[in-house]
Amino acid sequence: MWRRSFTSTTSALKEKKWDALVIGGGHNGLTAAAYLARAGLSVAVLERRHVIGGAAVTEELIPGFKFSRCSYLQSLLRPSLIKELELARHGLKLLKRNPSSFTPCLDGRYLLLGPDKQLNHSEISKFSERDADAFVREFVDLLLSPASKVLNKWFETDVLKATLATDAVIGTMSSVHTPGSGYVLLHHVMGETDGNPGIWSYVEGGMGSVSMAISSAAREAGAHIVTRAEVSQLMINDSGRVNGVQLADGAQVHSSIVLSNATPYKTFMDLVPGNILPDDFILSIKHSDYSSGTTKINLAVDKLPQFQCCKLSHPDPGPQHVGTIHIGSESMEEIHSACQEAVNGLPSRRPIIEMTIPSVLDKTISPPGNHVINLFIQYTPYKPSDGSWMDPAYRDSFANRCFSLIDEYAPGFSSSIIGYDMLTPPDLEREIGLTGGNIFHGAMGLDSLFLMRPVKGWSNYRTPLQGLYMCGSGTHPGGGVMGAPGRNAAGIVLQDLKKSLN
Repeated sequence: MWRRSFTSTTSALKEKKWDALVIGGGHNGLTAAAYLARAGLSVAVLERRHVIGGAAVTEELIPGFKFSRCSYLQSLLRPSLIKELELARHGLKLLKRNPSSFTPCLDGRYLLLGPDKQLNHSEISKFSERDADAFVREFVDLLLSPASKVLNKWFETDVLKATLATDAVIGTMSSVHTPGSGYVLLHHVMGETDGNPGIWSYVEGGMGSVSMAISSAAREAGAHIVTRAEVSQLMINDSGRVNGVQLADGAQVHSSIVLSNATPYKTFMDLVPGNILPDDFILSIKHSDYSSGTTKINLAVDKLPQFQCCKLSHPDPGPQHVGTIHIGSESMEEIHSACQEAVNGLPSRRPIIEMTIPSVLDKTISPPGNHVINLFIQYTPYKPSDGSWMDPAYRDSFANRCFSLIDEYAPGFSSSIIGYDMLTPPDLEREIGLTGGNIFHGAMGLDSLFLMRPVKGWSNYRTPLQGLYMCGSGTHPGGGVMGAPGRNAAGIVLQDLKKSLN
């Protein structure tokens, strides 16, 4: 189903001059295409891979098991976008998670959290009455501070602080002690599902269903979406304006407007011809932080993990299986130590793992009785000092390290594995196009947010190259499956077109 209604031929692209071209069929590129097509423009989306979606993609890598291969949860997709593009009508179905978080402890205790305030108070009270009362605090303090500073100020329970702190470092090469890490936490709690703030959901059919719904809205409006259409370079006319793109097969596609959903580094260092852009701009792009400590493992299993702390042994899903399961992060110091090992070039000895089991709520992605499990793992350096991610034995060794850690909390987990797919930072760069493996298209530190994203002076989706716009996660407001960069960029393009006609 993930390949339906798309063409992999570039012949139709060459027959006309398009009003706008979009490089990359990730969710932001598709969003931009949908809004431009709805405004009456002729739009073509050029996707390098055989499947659309970018990082929001569903792939059946093991027969019968559909993996959300990269991104795996939804909360940040803007409500205005869902409404305006009528994504529910185009097949988007969100599956709310309640409870939303489960942290098992090796001492036999556990912490459940979710949208139910009474449940949260009761669960946190098992560790600290003071923390249970303090849990309703606002998160504004987090904007500039290290997450650890704010969480230590608010709470005393290690497992509660660590559970919250994982959202402050997710997708980064930062520690909980890094100034500004609190913003990343804030970024991850600002979303909603069906009007319920802070609630993350699964998407029926996997995260590719988000991209499929947006692409359906785009195609309905007249957008043309082409897969296996890799862009090799932007074409520039004599006046120094974008004139279209050249594809890897040599084909030329013409348009005076191009939107790039690729990372800023890929766009400006690889696709724009040399000696076109200002030197200071190129230096800023080149020296932006694209580091990542993230590895994603997607697993097919024949039974659910049985967590020792729950003292249950029946095979049916329980509340502990519904939300994000935090493995190996019972204190913020454990998270910090795991980060420091990666900064020193070594994959974490005890990795920080966020486990999700979407098949508990979504019956469309695995055979009956079996399950799909996502492991979002930190920290893994891009170039380890003790081996190479190209070495199958080294890869297997790290994967087994992760599985063994889960075995400590859920004995027998390793024996349930039917097969798995692993994406290390270099894999994320090669397969999905994420420079450095960074899931946000570039770090979300204080020096690369708001007016500084992607670089100072160019936060409005325009670029120094006339006719070229950015529409991906490397622009404001940043990473995550939110669609805001694509929607905003389309709005700027339409504004500029209107001015040029007046």
